[in-house]
Amino acid sequence: MPKTTSAADLAAAVRLAEQTAEAMYSRDAASRLIGLEIISVRPGYSRLMMVVRPDMVNGHHICHGGFLFTLADSAFAYACNAYNRNTVASACHIDFLTPAREGEVLEAECEERSRSGRTGVYDTTIRNHNGKTIALFRGKSYLITGEVIAGLEAEEARPASASPPVSRVEGNPQ
Repeated sequence: MPKTTSAADLAAAVRLAEQTAEAMYSRDAASRLIGLEIISVRPGYSRLMMVVRPDMVNGHHICHGGFLFTLADSAFAYACNAYNRNTVASACHIDFLTPAREGEVLEAECEERSRSGRTGVYDTTIRNHNGKTIALFRGKSYLITGEVIAGLEAEEARPASASPPVSRVEGNPQ
């Protein structure tokens, strides 16, 4: 029989994903450097946005593939870490389908395809403002020790009368 999830459980999972994304973004200098914005995040899903700036184009005057990879990889990171469990990439692949141009607004949408044990598979699609697919990315995740927000889940499970744990923030696991 399939497991049922209440509206309250779903809302709590989305809230955890949002808190996790906020914590990660505050430590994610690379994403902030290139101006990535988080549009939406929930367990196993994220949508990020990036504007192709003049300093992001290559000698062909199109967006450098490294910036597209970073956009897709960041969307992957926010989707697979949305459970507040430190998760890193074990492998990634990207197919560049059409160039992105200076000034274009790009969105990367990442969706979980599989998650079991310590591994997961996530697909990210980068589209321009017209909905044209720019690149397809597949990332394989690997769960490592720790939480993105250390102690958060333990804190939520602790009775109100118990004393709080010592607060600490874990750094980026990569």
